[in-house]
Amino acid sequence: MINNLKNIEKIINLKFNDKELLSKSFIHKSYNKEINNEKLEFLGDRVIGLIISKKLLNLYPNEKEGIIDKKFASLVNKKTCAKVFRSLNLKKFIKTGNSFKTIRSADERLLSDTCEALIGAVYLDQGFVNTEKFVLNIWRHFIKDSKIIELDPKTKIQEFSLKKFKKLPIYKTIKKTGPNHNPFFQVSVQIENSKKYIGQGNSKKNAEQNAALKLIRNLNI
Repeated sequence: MINNLKNIEKIINLKFNDKELLSKSFIHKSYNKEINNEKLEFLGDRVIGLIISKKLLNLYPNEKEGIIDKKFASLVNKKTCAKVFRSLNLKKFIKTGNSFKTIRSADERLLSDTCEALIGAVYLDQGFVNTEKFVLNIWRHFIKDSKIIELDPKTKIQEFSLKKFKKLPIYKTIKKTGPNHNPFFQVSVQIENSKKYIGQGNSKKNAEQNAALKLIRNLNI
């Protein structure tokens, strides 16, 4: 195990003061119910969230909170954490019980949880400054490649209405014309203290989107 720890330290380019802490971060509960990485995973999840959210606010100081939140979610979810861990090529060092090794569908969750546990261990052993450098380094390609998610008009007006008035927008179908294979819809939308805005489209969904777009433009949301 000593050689394994040295190899891990070499890969992550960090020398741990507490080797047992590093070792524990790679122990799954199926391997040892008493000594495992569950609490480190809990901590690491919060540490990653703090570091990534801080980075996003620095990168996009003028971006709206809703957009940053969507970007944040794409960077800290289980799938991305698993990809980050996989990029480090550390899977072979994870200790799991025999029963767990047969569950292939749990692979992504296993990698993600171990990634979070490793970050938790780095934080306890190295402090926040070094952990921040470490996380931003291993996440750098994902942060660079991630895209700002543009909300569609209907979602945008829904988030605005819920945040400001605690109510959903009200959509009403005004008219439906044309044959079933080629219909035409007119739909209105209204939120608290606004007038009704009417959208048209060849489907109810498209008409709602167009109505929401008019509302957004007129209210300058």
